Amino acid sequence: MTASQRSDASHGTPHDAPPPGPPGPGAGDGSGLLAALLDGMDAALCAFDADGVVTHWNREAERILGWTAAEAVGRRGLTGWAVRAADAEEVEARLLSAMKTPGRHVHEFALVTKDGGRVLVRTQSSAVPGADGGPAGVYCAFSEVHAQIDLERSIALSEALFEDAAWGVVLVDADLRPAVVNEHASAALGAAGSGLLGRPLGEQLDQGVEELEGALQHVLAEGAPLAPTELWVTLRGDDGHPPERRCWRSGFLRLASPLAEEPVPLGVAWLFTDVTEERLAEQQGARLRFRASQLHRAGRAVAECEDPMEAATLQLDFALAGFADHALIDVLTVPVALAEPPVRLVRAALTPAGAP
Repeated sequence: MTASQRSDASHGTPHDAPPPGPPGPGAGDGSGLLAALLDGMDAALCAFDADGVVTHWNREAERILGWTAAEAVGRRGLTGWAVRAADAEEVEARLLSAMKTPGRHVHEFALVTKDGGRVLVRTQSSAVPGADGGPAGVYCAFSEVHAQIDLERSIALSEALFEDAAWGVVLVDADLRPAVVNEHASAALGAAGSGLLGRPLGEQLDQGVEELEGALQHVLAEGAPLAPTELWVTLRGDDGHPPERRCWRSGFLRLASPLAEEPVPLGVAWLFTDVTEERLAEQQGARLRFRASQLHRAGRAVAECEDPMEAATLQLDFALAGFADHALIDVLTVPVALAEPPVRLVRAALTPAGAP
């Protein structure tokens, strides 16, 4: 880094920094590549040598605190510029303690911005080993606490959805094949989670797969619908188990990569819950209300009929809409004299064959 090389001239080459050399990605010491890697990081990074002198400072650190690499590199510690004097001893002790203890250390403290403001950051620090294996310095990656909390919250939400959610969650890739399936969705689809991965949804659904795939394709192309969608599907039956028809209330979210320059759909998050019992109960209630209404109307119409056969036929006309697809009327004939045939049924009325 240019700032590091300027610092080397006045403070000596830091233990963990490469010696000065020609800049550029083709340089033999790789300083150009190192600078590109540091400045391309999403996290802010600074590094200290064994004496506590700042040796590296990337662009994200500059964005958060306002101090440029030229202003930061070469300073001894953070006291008086990036940390208040009252907090300096504690902050620097925490950071430099990483050289004495192995592993990664996580701390939270307030840093001072160039314009005098304060920002709460979460840091992860670790020792930088030297050529002899001993600690040569410390690197410290940090980010604003609220940004870190947002990231952790997103990760925690994803894990909760796939572990503890009471509804089905399926991540479908751009080819409409399940990539991640939670336990609830596996049970609803009638297969183990690993058995669903990468396989067409049609292998689990006998009916309704066209509607489901159509909804997924629409989300990939146009985005999520404004309201949840109810899909009726029929699961493929196993040996000895008939196909099962279910109603799933579904919501969809289009997933796009945050790392792409342009929005590139990664797939669709499909969330659903089974509402079959509620919908069947609603249908049954609506059917009973309709039947009661038809019978009431039939009673009023039949009361005005003088001909019994006309009344019976009219009664069936009303009843057909709510009770059956076909109906017939048979009349019982009773012999008047012994010479006539015995009692028998005679077909008096019939709905047309092949048409309800």
